Amino acid sequence: MMPDDRKRAPRRQANRATEIVAHEAALFILREANKDSLITVVRAQSVSHGDRILIFVSIFPVDKAPAALAFLNRQREAFSDHLKKNARLRLPRVDFLLDNGEPLADLPKN
Repeated sequence: MMPDDRKRAPRRQANRATEIVAHEAALFILREANKDSLITVVRAQSVSHGDRILIFVSIFPVDKAPAALAFLNRQREAFSDHLKKNARLRLPRVDFLLDNGEPLADLPKN
């Protein structure tokens, strides 16, 4: 093992843990959320050395976003229980944030 490989291993593990949490969040939302809005996991980001993971979601229609985010925040403990059952990793604190991307009017036209 090269000296550089040792430095990269923790980052690779943190990235893998972030991917697992994002995947499990998508499965949890699919199972638990009602059909009033479409909630899609866009990405996840590890902060504080993996102690906290931010899960960015897109919500459609946009006017349902406040209610959907409130639902996700109420369900954090249930999601934590879901992670305990389905993912073998050290449990981070999870926060759900809105990331609806750019408005359609700002996209380039081809």
